[in-house]
Amino acid sequence: MEDYPMLTKLESACSDLKTLLKSSANLQTNLEKLDDNFDTLQETLTVASRRLAPLQSLSIASKALETRINRAVSPALVLIDGFRISESLQRKLDDISTKLPAQKSQNKRLRLLIKYVDCVDKLNIAINLLSQEGGPSIQRLQEVVEFLSRTKATDQFRTHRLRETLVALNALYETEVDSMKFDGLLDEALLNLQDEFEGILLQLRHHNIGGGDDSGEAEAATAATELGTEMEVEVLRRISETLTANDCLDICIDIFVKVRYKRAAKALMRLNPDYLRTYKPEEIDEMEWESLETSITLWIQHFELAIRTVFITEKTLCHQVLGNIMEGAIWQECFVKIADKIMAVFFRFGEGVARSNKEPQKLFKLLDMFDSLEKLKSEFSNVFEGEAGVDICSRFRELEKLLVHSSSKVYWEFGLQIEDNQDGLPPPQDGSVPKLVRYAINYLKYLTTVNYSQPMARVLRTEQIWKNGTGIGMTGTGITDSDEDLLKDAISNVMEALHRNIETKRSGYKDKVMYHVFTMNTYWYIYMRTRNTELGKLLGENYMRKNYKVVAEEAAYLYEKQAWGGLVRLLDKEDIGDEGIGNENIIKGKLEAFLKGFEEIAQRHTSRYSIPEADLRAQIKEATVKLIVPVYSDFLEVFSGVINVKLYSSPESVESLLGQIFSGNGRSSSMGARRREINRMEGRNSVSSEIDSIPGRRSVDRFQRNRSNANAGDD
Repeated sequence: MEDYPMLTKLESACSDLKTLLKSSANLQTNLEKLDDNFDTLQETLTVASRRLAPLQSLSIASKALETRINRAVSPALVLIDGFRISESLQRKLDDISTKLPAQKSQNKRLRLLIKYVDCVDKLNIAINLLSQEGGPSIQRLQEVVEFLSRTKATDQFRTHRLRETLVALNALYETEVDSMKFDGLLDEALLNLQDEFEGILLQLRHHNIGGGDDSGEAEAATAATELGTEMEVEVLRRISETLTANDCLDICIDIFVKVRYKRAAKALMRLNPDYLRTYKPEEIDEMEWESLETSITLWIQHFELAIRTVFITEKTLCHQVLGNIMEGAIWQECFVKIADKIMAVFFRFGEGVARSNKEPQKLFKLLDMFDSLEKLKSEFSNVFEGEAGVDICSRFRELEKLLVHSSSKVYWEFGLQIEDNQDGLPPPQDGSVPKLVRYAINYLKYLTTVNYSQPMARVLRTEQIWKNGTGIGMTGTGITDSDEDLLKDAISNVMEALHRNIETKRSGYKDKVMYHVFTMNTYWYIYMRTRNTELGKLLGENYMRKNYKVVAEEAAYLYEKQAWGGLVRLLDKEDIGDEGIGNENIIKGKLEAFLKGFEEIAQRHTSRYSIPEADLRAQIKEATVKLIVPVYSDFLEVFSGVINVKLYSSPESVESLLGQIFSGNGRSSSMGARRREINRMEGRNSVSSEIDSIPGRRSVDRFQRNRSNANAGDD
């Protein structure tokens, strides 16, 4: 076999094949047995499946029932937790409310209030949750109880317990929720918050008003301060939002408006605005002018103070406290409610002044009021912005319109009164400047100052715009070229009316000298009083020279001619001869006539004529001395060999007497001095003479030239 290795391998392989075949046969037998076992198992499983099918359905039904019960019970559990939380919050509220009255520190008390408000907010949320979710939760629980009772899915004991729970929970919901919401501690807490809200608002005062110091009040008018600390404002804001969330918005607004109106009104009442009680036009007409003038000045100050201090701070507080309510839609209306009654009182007085009698002196106070409103217009619009402030802004504009119409009417009626000579007085008996002229010039000078020229120009411009229908607004605060032209035309109209008034008055003089004295005094007064003033600059130097200075100088010339020219004519030497020999009586007669005429003229000057202006009086004296003294001196010198000139007043004495006549130091003493001097002149009588022509015309011409040159130098 060892010689045949291949055969050995074949035998070995044959043995393995037999073993394999035997194993395969055994496997076949096992598989057949296993198949039989599977059949048996299949039959067993089929039987088991048929037996378990009802249990599976029961399991699915149990899971569905569990889910349904859980959906009903879970909200009920949440509802019960809500009651538990509400009870806890109520205990906390009660604890804080007992601590608040005992707390003396303001800051600590405010912090407690914030905690109190937090508890109220949380309690409100909890109660609202109970109110909103309680009904559906109980409804679901009731449906489950009914389902279990109907389907008998559980035993009667469990169904009965569940029904009892449902009844208890429903009773608790129906009684406790409404009680907590309307009659419980939440309602009490809201009432406490309303009291705290009002109390804190009352504590916020305007401390920078009514200190009695005008300068302090002026500073307060330019710098408003905020009301309350940040903590106070925060507490007020939180309380207002809490009250709003609990359907107490109307109460919150009523408290805020009532308290802040009271505080704003009391702040302004500290300024003692008693004048505001008088507002009807007829009542204002009955007031003394000094009292009315003071009242208007106070009205302007208080009106500005109210807008720039009181209402700005009130508006800021209103926005801080109520700005978040209704997305900011309510706070401006509340602010306007606070300001409306106060502003109505201010408007009522201003309208009463504007509608009262149109007396000339009221113009400046009306312009003060108008100018104040113009300066406040932008700030006023900002303070009362939005739809809520439309009515107040409208009344502000109406007051401005009234002031424009009243100012314009007062001014033009003033011009008409001047032209119609409504002062009812005759021309001054001494030829002095009429009071009406003095009043009118000072009036116009004051009107053209910086303080009043701009407001008056704006009034005239606005009035013109309304009349022309080119616009309805009042804009601008400066004065433009067109405004200046309007003002110039208006002033010129009154000046022309004044000119006509003067002409009417001077036409009433029968005394020609008085006629010229009055003209000279009046026109010289107008020119000198307007010179180098805003009135003079506005009208122009050429206008003033032509209409007043030249007229005054011409009147002065005619005065010299009419008053003193006759004396010069009396000393005419033509009918005597060069040496006067043989004509001693004629010479003495001329001197007597001259001295008597001089005395009569002096008496008229001291008893009738008045030249109050010192510079004009000095120039007239100088011209009169140059007219009289040289002629008198020459006459005495020429005839000194014929008569005893020592018996007559010297030229120096005559010049001294002229100085006394035009001294303005008092008439009686001057007249006494003159009479004593005249009595020394031998007690002779003389005759007066009225002459129209003046020898020595060049002397008068020199007066006019000298005066013109002097005035030109002054200009």
